[in-house]
Parts: sequence; structure tokens; C-alpha cells
Amino acid sequence: MSSITTDQGIVHYEVYGRGKPVILLHGWLGSWGLWQETMAYLGKYYRTYALDFWGFGESGKKRETYAIQDFVSLVSQFMEQLGIARAPLVGHSMGGTVSLSVAIRYPERVSKVVVVGSPIMGSSLALPLKLAGYKPIAFMLFNMMGVFRFGVRAASPFICRDERFPAMMDRDLSRTTVESFLLSIASLRRTDLRPMLDQIRIPAMGIYGDRDIIVNPKQWQPMQNGIHHAHIERFPLAGHFPMLEEPHKFSEALKEFLDRDERTRPRKATATTLTSPTPSVTL
Repeated sequence: MSSITTDQGIVHYEVYGRGKPVILLHGWLGSWGLWQETMAYLGKYYRTYALDFWGFGESGKKRETYAIQDFVSLVSQFMEQLGIARAPLVGHSMGGTVSLSVAIRYPERVSKVVVVGSPIMGSSLALPLKLAGYKPIAFMLFNMMGVFRFGVRAASPFICRDERFPAMMDRDLSRTTVESFLLSIASLRRTDLRPMLDQIRIPAMGIYGDRDIIVNPKQWQPMQNGIHHAHIERFPLAGHFPMLEEPHKFSEALKEFLDRDERTRPRKATATTLTSPTPSVTL
């Protein structure tokens, strides 16, 4: 367990492997733990870092704001303190929105960017997530946390096929405050990256599960429309968490993208559908 002190609180992170750095960012209500299996695979080839955003996991929670731009600043400070001049960013859901925003605001820091089930437009979030960004609803959910956790466990089979998912979500929910719960999703709901995507000149990839019920699975379309050289990988059998539902194929697709020589010109935009003969989860 490692941590750094930033100007706005403690940031917890985990690191595994040797080689060139890769930074992994989790989504709303998540933590670095989402990436454990991905880190075990990538760590054989890269030095992988997975951090907890302020307000989530083991990071500090004494803040007034938890907006997307706060997390953009966090990533920049994290890289600066660890001496990482430039690296690929890989973000899941809200973490992917942050990754794209870092690539726009700090282009010199990001060599490649990968988003996984990420909203390009906040309006693509499922209705329950958008409602959670309103203060009365957020406070009601937190005052009924036992009921909320039960609802999440009941909905888990529809969100992610991995049997570990309910326990992971329950653990991460227990570490979330009402402020980080409310303010981060409210900020994400208001986000629209479309006008700025053409500023991204680095290699970019979007990974989307066709069965995603958290973020509209067609969010790869505005990404590809805005970043004309973006490469898209679609997982027909996966939902919002392809790294958990199809970990081997996910890790292979991610490594293949990271391995490409970044000095080469980005290839023309493509969309690939990854198929599997039978649905399976590696535990």
C-alpha cells in the first residue's frame, strides 16, 4: 500500500511490474481494486499504477469538491510527484472521462489514452445514475445505505457477470462518502467532451461492452466521430466491466494497443467486434 500527499489530500495507489509506466483509473463508486487482474497481466510487461480518486477507496475524503476537473488535477499531481513525465492513461467509466480530459488539458503528459465503457456525454448515463447526482436523492440513498447496498447486490447479475462483482461493489460503497458520491456523479452528468475531442492527437482506443446498462454502449460513436483516428474494440458479451467479464481478451486487446509504436502515425479509425464462442468468466 502506497500513498502520496497532494495539495488537496492523500492519494492512495498500488504499483506492480517493471518497465514503462501505465496509469489505470477507476470509475464512479469504484477503487483501484477493479484493476487487480489487469495489473497481474500487464505487470509482466509494464510498470502499472492504479490509484484511488479523492473520496474513493483508501484516498483522502476531506474535500469540498469532487468534480471531474479535480480528478484531472489529481492525475497531473500524481505523475509529477512520482516522476512520470509521460505515460498512457487507461480509464474505466468516469476514469475514462478523466483520462480524455487529462489528454486535452495536459497533452504533454499523455502518450496514449484508453477509455473503457466511458461516457463522452453525461447524458448517456443510465437514469438511476443521473438521478443520483441530485442532492435530495443522494442523501436519501445514503440514509438508506443498507437498502441501497441490497439493491446493488440484487442488480449485480444484470450489471456484471463476474461473481466477484457484488462483493467488490459492497466493499467500495463502504468507503464512499455522501459528498464524493453526489458531487462526482453530478459533475459527470454535466460533462460533454465532444467539442474538445478533436484536440486529442495521440493514439486513442475505446473499449465498450454491447450489454452495458450503466453507460449507453454506443458512446463509442461520438468518440470515433470526435477522434477520427480512434480505434474501437467492442465486446458483444460484456457489459460495463469487460475487464472482469472477459479479462483475458480485455488484457490482450489493451496490451496490443499499448505495444504499438507510438511514433507511427495513428491509423485510420476502425471498429472491431471481439467475439467469444461461449460466455465465460475467468475467476
